Order: sequence, then C-alpha cells, then structure tokens
Amino acid sequence: MPEPLPPPATADVARFARMLAAMGTEPRLMIVRLLLAAHPGGRVVGEIAAELGMANSTLSHHLDKLKNEGLLRVVREGTYLRYAVNDGALTELLAFLYAECCQRSQAIDPQRVLCC
Repeated sequence: MPEPLPPPATADVARFARMLAAMGTEPRLMIVRLLLAAHPGGRVVGEIAAELGMANSTLSHHLDKLKNEGLLRVVREGTYLRYAVNDGALTELLAFLYAECCQRSQAIDPQRVLCC
C-alpha cells in the first residue's frame, strides 16, 4: 500500500475549488482546451474569438474569470492581448487531483490518466 499523503492545506483546497469553478462552464472549458492546444505561445483575443465563434465582450468576461483564478497568463503585445495557459497552476491542480485518485486510493489506474 502506498505511503499516506499529508492532507492538503485548507487554502490550497479553496484555491483549487475556485479554479475548478472557473472552468465549470462550457465556454471557459473550451477556452482552456484551445489554449492548451496553443501552448506555450497562446493566442491573441481575436484568434480565440474567431476559433470559438464568441463575441469579444462575452469572451472578455470568460478570459477575466480564468485569469483571475490564475489559470491563464496575459501579455500585452502592442494593441493585442495574448492569453496562454498558466501551466504551473494547471500542474498544481492536476497533481492535487492525481494524488487522491491515482496514488492514495488508486481509484483510477495511473496508466489510464498518463496515456496521453
């Protein structure tokens, strides 16, 4: 049996819950997936809007929510904003989930998670 993991800090659990909640809508999940596919360079707002067929005002709202929860990074390039996935934050979130399901309880075979 694997060695028990220490319980996560309450602040970490709250932060991860906010991250999951931020991704908990179809448009935001589509944005994260699109930006993961464009990693590490990301995409400018116009490219994201065109790819997802989303109005700029709606897209701006979703991008702000994801950025505010630390899931995205944004860099200004002249008059454009380039968004990219914050791979460090996603790594932490996935590691948090992975520790429970695939290490301690082994509810999911790690090979099924790491297949990609």
